[in-house]
Amino acid sequence: MPKISAASNAAQRENTKRAILEAFGRLLYEQGLPGLTMTQVAKEAGIGRTAVYNYFADMGELVIAYALNETGRFLGELQQALETVQNPIDQLAIYVRLQIDDLTRRHMPPGPAMRSVLSPEAFARLGKHVRELQMVLVGILSRGIEQGYLPQNDIRELAQLVHGSLSAVVDRAEDAPSPEDRERQISNAVRFIQMGLGARFDAQGRPQLLEAEAAS
Repeated sequence: MPKISAASNAAQRENTKRAILEAFGRLLYEQGLPGLTMTQVAKEAGIGRTAVYNYFADMGELVIAYALNETGRFLGELQQALETVQNPIDQLAIYVRLQIDDLTRRHMPPGPAMRSVLSPEAFARLGKHVRELQMVLVGILSRGIEQGYLPQNDIRELAQLVHGSLSAVVDRAEDAPSPEDRERQISNAVRFIQMGLGARFDAQGRPQLLEAEAAS
């Protein structure tokens, strides 16, 4: 079993908590949530079973902690990546690509499975955090419409279209026979979603203002 050590009690606790969350994430990816036990998580983390309960009272607390930690991490990575480009259509490409990469890396349980182990209060807390992520997409789509790169439309419906498309892409990307095939599938999915929302591109593949396309 790996030994978790740190220079102070606070650092030790943080290292142990991180080891538990990482162990839970690995097991969640390998076998899914149904049937997963605290004993398995403790063994995977290399600590005693009772020690896990010093950090998380039950599986529900562990699930919500993992979900909030992962969503917060992804939000940070996403915001950093979005700052590298200004055009909302290019930002949409970053959002879609990072979402696909993230969803294939960590298998968060679907809503019904989460409800089965979370209290209503914990599920609502998770929903609030997830809405922060959804608002990033809403902001991108709003800017796309305001700046003339996307046609006027119901932003909520556009966001649903994006997230609905992601599910199918994730399944295909996971089954891709090679990294090259995976990259091709993701690139095609990004352009499909962009154009499905109404974005258009010039001969060099750059986002084009819709009024400019109409005038040409």
